[in-house]
Amino acid sequence: MRNRLLYLSRYLPWLALLLGLDAMSALLLWLSDAEAFGVLVPAILMGTVLLFLVVALVLDHRVQKRRNAFRAFLHNPDLINEEKMLRAVSRSERDSVRLLATVLREKDVACSRARGAAEDYEEYVEAWAHETKTPLSLLTMVLDNQGDEIPGPAAFKLECVRSRFQENISQILYYARLKSGRKDYLFEYVDLKECIDEVLEDYSMLLREKDFTITVQAPGCSVFTDRRGIEFLIGQIVSNAVKYSAGGREQPELKIRVRQSETEDVLLICDNGIGVKTCDLPYIFEKGFTGDSSHAGKKATGMGLYLSKKMADDLNLGLEARSEWGKGFEMTIRFPRL
Repeated sequence: MRNRLLYLSRYLPWLALLLGLDAMSALLLWLSDAEAFGVLVPAILMGTVLLFLVVALVLDHRVQKRRNAFRAFLHNPDLINEEKMLRAVSRSERDSVRLLATVLREKDVACSRARGAAEDYEEYVEAWAHETKTPLSLLTMVLDNQGDEIPGPAAFKLECVRSRFQENISQILYYARLKSGRKDYLFEYVDLKECIDEVLEDYSMLLREKDFTITVQAPGCSVFTDRRGIEFLIGQIVSNAVKYSAGGREQPELKIRVRQSETEDVLLICDNGIGVKTCDLPYIFEKGFTGDSSHAGKKATGMGLYLSKKMADDLNLGLEARSEWGKGFEMTIRFPRL
């Protein structure tokens, strides 16, 4: 109703013009000393107002019909909606509508092809990642069953390679999962300490390679989230700590602790690595950003923290970073309580 009144207000100048004409007619009747002056003037005014309302409502109906046809046409520019749109516009606008329909249909075809190509690419990447798990599983089986027959340093290096390989495959799969329109998250109460222990077990060889000192302070704490998602998120942060460890300047350290309050549970993961420059800190969650061109930066892909941020957003978790160049890096994950 309010929109209709606003629409009618656009035609108020025309009503004023009609009333002005009525006033002039009334003046002429008065000057001519017409006997029916007292009856004709109210009738003229009433007729003018009614005529104005009828014309305005008819025009409003046509505008609403055109607007609805245009919305349907934009949503689906097929031949049926195009024909409805052509009937709703004036003759001078029909050529423009036909051109717009042609362009929109071409765009729809191009978008459909692009979506199909993206889905094919996604399926190929997922299939490749799953196929790659076969040699990875074989390598794991060899290291588990015949590790004693392999020289210690070689076995250790193979374990490190296997860990890196597993991490890269996980990144690919989770990247495809984040970009997919279908999300298979399972939200439930999970023990945060168990998730941390599983991640540290997965990255144990890489942490041992860099000789990390690990401190975990996580008393029994259950959070409502997706187990696989949070383990991936923690894993990317641990991997980042390994890549940007101190590098011989001092003993690498990884400190993990949980802080609880009435409104949220907070997981803090801190290392004493090279850290991030202040000017780079606002951009660390951007895709492909690697920051300082150090040796570690050259090996980085800039995908780990990007995927971490995307995963945190999907799980409705807060993810914050704090760092001082040369003095370490700290990531904070906030779990809101239900």
